[in-house]
Amino acid sequence: MTKLMKYLKPYWASILAVVVLLFVQANFDLALPDYMSRIVNYGIQQGGIDSPLPRILSEGTFKELAHLLNKEDEDRIARAYIPLPSANITAVPMKAAAQSPVFTQVYQLVPLSKMELTELERVLSRALAMQALPPQALEQFSKSLDAMGDKALEQMAIARIHKEYEHLGVNLEQLQMSYIVRYGLIMILMTLGSMASVILVGFLASRTAAGAAKQLRRDVFGKVINFTNAEFDTFSTASLITRTTNDITQMQMVTFMSMRMLLFAPIMAGGGVIRALGKAPSMAWIIGLAVLVLIGVIGLVFSIALPKFKLMQKLVDRLNLVARENLSGLMVVRAFNRESFEEQRFGKANQDLTNVSLFVNRVMVIMMPFMMILMNVLSIGIIWVGSHRVAQASMQVGDMMAFMQYAIQIVMSFMMLSMMFIMLPRAAISANRIAEVLETKGSITDPAAPVPYKASAAQRGTVEFRDVCFRYPKADTDVLCHISFTAPVGKTTGIIGPTGAGKSTLINLIPRFYDVTSGSILIDGIDIRDMTQKELRSLIGYVPQRSLLFSGTVEENLRFADEGASPERLTEALKAAQADFVLENPEGLSAQVAQGGANFSGGQKQRLAIARALVKDYPIYLFDDSFSALDYRTDARLRRALDERARGSTRIIVAQRVATIMRVDHIIVLDEGRIVGQGTHKELMTTCEAYREIVESQFKGEQIA
Repeated sequence: MTKLMKYLKPYWASILAVVVLLFVQANFDLALPDYMSRIVNYGIQQGGIDSPLPRILSEGTFKELAHLLNKEDEDRIARAYIPLPSANITAVPMKAAAQSPVFTQVYQLVPLSKMELTELERVLSRALAMQALPPQALEQFSKSLDAMGDKALEQMAIARIHKEYEHLGVNLEQLQMSYIVRYGLIMILMTLGSMASVILVGFLASRTAAGAAKQLRRDVFGKVINFTNAEFDTFSTASLITRTTNDITQMQMVTFMSMRMLLFAPIMAGGGVIRALGKAPSMAWIIGLAVLVLIGVIGLVFSIALPKFKLMQKLVDRLNLVARENLSGLMVVRAFNRESFEEQRFGKANQDLTNVSLFVNRVMVIMMPFMMILMNVLSIGIIWVGSHRVAQASMQVGDMMAFMQYAIQIVMSFMMLSMMFIMLPRAAISANRIAEVLETKGSITDPAAPVPYKASAAQRGTVEFRDVCFRYPKADTDVLCHISFTAPVGKTTGIIGPTGAGKSTLINLIPRFYDVTSGSILIDGIDIRDMTQKELRSLIGYVPQRSLLFSGTVEENLRFADEGASPERLTEALKAAQADFVLENPEGLSAQVAQGGANFSGGQKQRLAIARALVKDYPIYLFDDSFSALDYRTDARLRRALDERARGSTRIIVAQRVATIMRVDHIIVLDEGRIVGQGTHKELMTTCEAYREIVESQFKGEQIA
């Protein structure tokens, strides 16, 4: 996957923003249990009193506390509280005057720094706890107070403050409600902030993932469209389609999920651990044990699922291959009544993929119930241990609840990671498959210093083969051996031979769909390997053996050769190619072409493919058995029109029918990859036995001109 990370570089700002927003969201989410703990501990249990530092004190209590403190602490408390008339109290809400006891003077806490407040809380929590004890038990329990934890002293001090406030006429209900409402509103605002962060993260993550996938598809398609035949021999069409669609979609989904979950989970887990330890460090072992069990199960599932993910992608390729073959060859399947066989073949490929998918899903299904059981056991363990600590006054109920929430958040974070760990192997496999395409080096490349093509307008297009040999990649033997001939300008060269003689292979070497193994091919004296592929192919009008049309209109198909061609030029090309059926159609050039030209006959497709090549004046025309679907009359008329229209160009025609080439200027006879005869029709009839056999097999008993 690291090979494809460069596609995320344009979105670094969005990724950085996502990380910042995830930290914001995590802080909001992690703060909620803490505020819930405050509401339970202080808002509900302690009546809204959240500090062992009273905001107001009666004069009697103030003096009693002073007697319990040393001189230094007594001076500190004297500086922290100032005497005020009871009517001027603002620190806490008071009951109505008619309901409040009458006090001429109280002591109110003055604003202090955080450090001063902390020190004063330490001093007064012990003093207030001592004051809460009966006088006769004070000496007996004073040493016990030293052994108590801070939480126990704090709770005793707050209980004493509660009595003091009640004695002074403080509106305890209003104090409690204001505390709960205040922290409740804070929790609502934090929830809204977390929700806003989630929305922004989702927006940025989806835009990043979709943008990277778009660029990845563009690059893969650009790479594939420049593949030569040698590369297409390595990757099947079905596999390339799967890699361009399914695999990239997988990468897009994982990129989105990674930005949303893979980055968020460690932040939440780390923050949860820190906060949980702050609440109850002595209970951390419970979380540690749960995490260890979880990691063990994730590792087991990971080891089982990974090999199946690799197999799954291959099975997707296989299913696409079978489906593509059936759909493209549907007429043949029906003609031979092979529907049931093909259904079985597709059913097997489908069932193999289904079985592997079910296996993986069954393994994955184990995770969720296991997580739920683990969280429930974890909650029971926390309640069991926490309840004992609450009973010992070493922990408050709210802290136990907050600890439980943090523990669940930690486990949920690891569960998110486990989901990603399951998705990442499959994504890694998809990434490797995509990288294989992107990193495939073309077997045919442009030269570092290309030779510019220069030739006079009247003498452009001479094609010369010099001792050319060729073998397909990974093949053991040559399919073409020591081929040497020249196709001169303004002449037509025909190539004929039995099936498998290497005719199409030979003609495919001229536009460099393959490169020669040895020897050289020259155009006007320049080795085609010294020219750029773009310049080379700009000299060639090519009509393939299989006439391929693209969905759209007839005009759009013809403009493949020259986008700027005028309508008159298109019409002339159609007439020369004997494609009058287009001109006779009311829709004319706007007539629709179905995918692959399925709405035209074989002969019509061949004529449209020839017309496409004739739209532009090329120095060289290559026809790879492009007249095979034409009747003899149309064939003859088309060749006459071709001779007239492309009079100044080099024309090379591969044919199976002798009638197509018997009147050309020069004929080359191939057999088993070698030239066994060259010359005109009359010359070959007397000098080449292989040619004579072909002619006699096609003109049985007829007079041969």
